[in-house]
Amino acid sequence: MLWKFSALFVGLQITVDGEVVRDPSTILRVGSELVYHRLPWREPDAPHLLEVLFEDDDMIALNKPSGLQVLPGGLFQQRTVLTQLLCWATNKISPLLCQEPHPVPVHRLGRGTSGILLCAKTKHAKTQLAAYFADGTSNIGDNSNTSMEAHAVRKISKIYRALVTGILCEDKVIVKQPIGVVRYPGVAKGLYVASPTGKPALSKVEVLEREIHKNQTLVQVEIQSGRPHQIRIHLSYIGHPLLGDPLYVLGGQPKCLDSDFVDESFADDGGFLRPTKPVPGDCGYNLHAHQVILSHPSSNEVIKVTAPLPAILRTRQETEELVSTTTNIKNAADGECSFNRFP
Repeated sequence: MLWKFSALFVGLQITVDGEVVRDPSTILRVGSELVYHRLPWREPDAPHLLEVLFEDDDMIALNKPSGLQVLPGGLFQQRTVLTQLLCWATNKISPLLCQEPHPVPVHRLGRGTSGILLCAKTKHAKTQLAAYFADGTSNIGDNSNTSMEAHAVRKISKIYRALVTGILCEDKVIVKQPIGVVRYPGVAKGLYVASPTGKPALSKVEVLEREIHKNQTLVQVEIQSGRPHQIRIHLSYIGHPLLGDPLYVLGGQPKCLDSDFVDESFADDGGFLRPTKPVPGDCGYNLHAHQVILSHPSSNEVIKVTAPLPAILRTRQETEELVSTTTNIKNAADGECSFNRFP
């Protein structure tokens, strides 16, 4: 039985049965030993702090910071959420010990997206949570809402905060633009874009606050489907790209598109070359997975998880309430200290 050797040829880094591979069409035979001598490279800096928002024996909800990649890929092979989960479980220095070798993410957030990331700690939880996300994407309807009652129909609801360019006139907008894939330099599997021949997608957008003098709008977005980069694509499709988005522009398309050129080469140190054009992993936009309402994978209890909002994604009222609460707590603490110091 033969397999065609499809891996990219990387200098003298790949050997088969001790012989350096020079032909990318080399055929592998049963029992052949393939070795990839990966040269070390320095990965770009990335944040590493992960806040635990919810945890039990089945699952864990993390608050992922913007700039941290979820799974290994491209320039990031070690500085990822998955690697951190593996290290925590292996070192046994965290309460994240579970029945599985380590917790695993059951969905993805873009590297530049912050907020709630659900991870499974058992095979059962992984299967159930994955089914929740798949069902939400396959059963796209018009009657979804964010209430706890509506959650009885859908097993999971995801609420995001986003800051977009321009003033969105309508208070509520439902976007049903399909999302497809096109060839794009630096993205080996293709780039997701708004496409009439793509797969169905549904986003519900609600205006929270308009800032006329800054020409920007703060919105809440509930996604029923879970297409990659769906919120970025849908908001740009309706004429309001995320503020600071380096990739998507009006119409749900990338700033640059050259479908005939895809660069899959490697850097001299063995790492991947940094793409010359914007790619989905580039940061700069403000998108936060704020709330998730889901049925617990074992008990079916309805659980609501909330990730604290970044300052730039709070309404003025939320900011004032937070300042007031913080001030009251500080005053109470100062009073307690004063009482203890002067009985």
